[in-house]
Amino acid sequence: MALRNALLVLGSILVTTIMAEAAVRVIDGYRFLAFPLDGTAEPTDVPAEWLDKVSLAPGVDRAWFADDPPPLPNRKPVPEEWLRLFRQVESNPPSDGSFRAIDAFRAWNAKYAGDPCQNRVLRHAPGQLYLYDPVDGGALPPYRFPPNATLPNLLVTNQLGWRGAPIEVPRQPRTVRIVFVGSSVAMDAPHLPFGFTERAGYWLNLWAASRKLDLRFEVLNAGRESIGSSEIAAVVATEVLPLKPDLVVYHEGGNQFRLGSIVEKMPAGETARPPQPQASIPDWLQTAARYSALAARFSTALRIAGIEAANAAASGTNTANSGAEWPKPDYRIAWPAGLDEADPDLAYPNLPVSLSIIQHDLDRIRSDLSGIGAQLTLTSFIWMVKDGLVLDPVRHRYIIDQLNISNYPFRYRDIARLAAFQNRLLTKYARTHGLPFIDFARDMPLEPDLFIDAVHTNKAGSRLKGWVAFNQLVPIIEKHLAAGDWPTAPPNPPPALPTFTPRQINVSCR
Repeated sequence: MALRNALLVLGSILVTTIMAEAAVRVIDGYRFLAFPLDGTAEPTDVPAEWLDKVSLAPGVDRAWFADDPPPLPNRKPVPEEWLRLFRQVESNPPSDGSFRAIDAFRAWNAKYAGDPCQNRVLRHAPGQLYLYDPVDGGALPPYRFPPNATLPNLLVTNQLGWRGAPIEVPRQPRTVRIVFVGSSVAMDAPHLPFGFTERAGYWLNLWAASRKLDLRFEVLNAGRESIGSSEIAAVVATEVLPLKPDLVVYHEGGNQFRLGSIVEKMPAGETARPPQPQASIPDWLQTAARYSALAARFSTALRIAGIEAANAAASGTNTANSGAEWPKPDYRIAWPAGLDEADPDLAYPNLPVSLSIIQHDLDRIRSDLSGIGAQLTLTSFIWMVKDGLVLDPVRHRYIIDQLNISNYPFRYRDIARLAAFQNRLLTKYARTHGLPFIDFARDMPLEPDLFIDAVHTNKAGSRLKGWVAFNQLVPIIEKHLAAGDWPTAPPNPPPALPTFTPRQINVSCR
């Protein structure tokens, strides 16, 4: 009888646990039978009031927003050996986090790599690396994505290793070719079925068809993660110019955004580091959280409790589970003497947040493009931050982490202030040099449910960002059509695409 009762109790606990696991999976947006868990479902719906904030260009039908491009014809299964290698690196990362699982699949610039064992990042390679030889012999850009591939992070690449569908060869008559360049915000999240640029291109072709224009748009994406303006200039020079684009859109503003450039004296010692959680998450729970939604919830609760306890200890206040900005040490902003924050002088020496370097690289890109009759377009850059911002500590965890850990010890109001200054300067640069400007910061709602972290948009945010890009590209295009500049005749003979073949090498660093 005792054994029977014990079995009944255990059975009840098991059934209850399974039901609870199922309920949490539904609530948190996991696939029901996913083992391991494959990440929570991202928001996909854009509320009407957010969509209404985007100004529609003439001839645009709001109903197009719900349409998706056709599936990528070059998407294919990820090779099983790639998946195994990806999981191996993901499960055994270096302690400094410098080498990520996806780095094992990038084709690294041989000049940049040098001796991989002497390279801060590549010395952590898992026994192998892919390399390519740069056509100009330079070390930038540091890498390209492998061509014609579907990577373990679900990024799909074309003949050049760029995100998206295959490039037309030869380029068809009456085609306007637009190339986006930049960092990960230009590339967009790799797991999304389409980047915002692909959506913009699809809608441009709907618009052209609705206007009965004998015209086709090809919108390409040469963006990639973790690069700055100098690397982007190298991408334009070595990869974009051979395609003879009509328009190149520069979209970046995060990887050189360093607030320390205007801080009189940076905090030192313990105050220079973000509060560390006072309760660690045991290894067994971290492992269980990869497979169980219940364990993931419990792990998140421990993390929040530990961080909030650390914040409370640091500030002497109880901010438990509020999602508010973390306590920050005191520091003083030393705004450069004579620099007008509202109307910045482009020639001011050593501008904040690397803007002098960025302008130099934009000058180079502008000059390179003018040599082939192409036009540069700039964009504003969005930081999901404002003074007094309060976030959901679970749903917006990565926004909180990026603002309070990656950008520690800087206050929200100072990040927002410098982001606005950066956009003002980029706007003035475009105006001064007669360049078009796509103002994402003006038309994109500053809503955390549109973001993965403080700069990258989720599925809903990417769709809305593509809609903003599309509607602001239309007037630029109409101006060129009216002037008779576009479409341009394809080069004859057509130029060869800057394709490449990565080679694999063995790496053994001790």
